[in-house]
Amino acid sequence: MKRYIVILRGINVSGKNKLPMADLRDMLNELGFQNVQTYIQSGNIILDSKDTKEIVCQKIKEAIAAKFGYDIPVLARTPEVWKSTLENYPFSQENEKIVAFTFLDKVTKESVIEVKGINEDEYKIVDDIVYLYCPSGFGKTKLTNSVIEKKLKVTATTRNLKTTLKLLELATS
Repeated sequence: MKRYIVILRGINVSGKNKLPMADLRDMLNELGFQNVQTYIQSGNIILDSKDTKEIVCQKIKEAIAAKFGYDIPVLARTPEVWKSTLENYPFSQENEKIVAFTFLDKVTKESVIEVKGINEDEYKIVDDIVYLYCPSGFGKTKLTNSVIEKKLKVTATTRNLKTTLKLLELATS
């Protein structure tokens, strides 16, 4: 069995794609995943599986579509990769409210994207992650999932520092 941190995009956001975590956990258990945990209401999952991360993502995506009718992007990482992502954050982590990680569904060769009006916000693209440092605040930044997806031709979902740290803690405890 391998442990995975699985993140869903667009669950329980602004009243859209409502998916109760208890129902999600039940569905994941029915799929045969082990030690299923969820964290907060935005589609953060810890689970164990004998499958590869690609198969885990495919099974969850198909099951959510069949059971709830949502076409939701699903990404997964091992705790080791997750930890490395945190350790490689290139900006200050002093103010956790302006630190985030945008996880991509595939590695990109791009290192720069053209985004107007990012002001003092910064980003760094490394393989399948975009590190974000947004002093303007996440409500105002132009470095959104949608912009990153369009510019890099990927699927993306972002987690703040607090959530990213908590998911690692849950996955390794």
